[in-house]
Amino acid sequence: MKKFINNPEDVVEEMLEGMAAAHSDELRRLPGWNVLVRKDAPLPGKVGLVSGGGSGHEPAHAGYIGENMLDAAVAGEVFTSPAPDQIFEAIKAVDSGSGVLLIVKNFSGDVMNFDMAAEMAAAEGIETAQVVVKDDIAVERKEDRRGTAGTVLVHKIVGTALEEGLNLQEAVELAHHVTSRLGSMGISLSPSTVPASGKPGFTLADDEMELGTGIHGEPGMERKKIQPADAVAEELLDNVTAELDVKNGDDVIVLVNGQGSTPLMELYIVYRKAAQLLFERNISIHKSMVGEYMSSLEMAGCSLTLLKLDDTLKKYVT
Repeated sequence: MKKFINNPEDVVEEMLEGMAAAHSDELRRLPGWNVLVRKDAPLPGKVGLVSGGGSGHEPAHAGYIGENMLDAAVAGEVFTSPAPDQIFEAIKAVDSGSGVLLIVKNFSGDVMNFDMAAEMAAAEGIETAQVVVKDDIAVERKEDRRGTAGTVLVHKIVGTALEEGLNLQEAVELAHHVTSRLGSMGISLSPSTVPASGKPGFTLADDEMELGTGIHGEPGMERKKIQPADAVAEELLDNVTAELDVKNGDDVIVLVNGQGSTPLMELYIVYRKAAQLLFERNISIHKSMVGEYMSSLEMAGCSLTLLKLDDTLKKYVT
């Protein structure tokens, strides 16, 4: 294992110290907690917006704290859900009296711990609501689908709407609307290594790739021989457009996300083919995003996310 770390047990603590120091003009850390908060939170009258999850997915989630985005992010240990008391501290830190919306990726630990934190908040008289993101279409059963890079688009659109004054119930409805029109699929070339274990999470032969892997290295749909970038882009795009029923005349946001160690050069090559195919199908790209938005430590690979837009959503796309 080759990593720029000190003690594997300290990676989250030291990462948070570094983030707080690097971005002290924008955010602050709650003393004693794995919680980073927008520096001017809570904003009077504004519904708070909180997300989080296991570390190792940076820049998610703390990288999305700020205006038109999150008010706070909670960091668990690497690939491990944050504890309920950590989430509860984040809720308290951003509550202005107008309630707090929790955006949760669909992993059992995250859902359970955010539920418990919401119960703790209710006992203190703080109103919360939760929206669970299930954008990974590689999982067949919709209720079991994992939350992946599409979660970032939920942060962005709902965060923008909350900045404009939506109340908690309106924000919940908007978040559900976003998730209903969102789909992602990933493909991996090599695994990641959790610092505490020192071993790769899975193995792939030098000539193999895996379609549909999750952001923690969960098994995908199929292992196959490595294909050229154009074939990868087409397979990902075809699966997502079919799932969302994206068709002639539709408008979409396209997000090509790096899993951690895929060069930006390669991500742009994948995006290039996806954009060509969408143009050929008369599907308009309203906004494009290429880069690392939700990584998986040093996993090699990428994911493709589409958000099928309508007039409601376009109002909040900046």
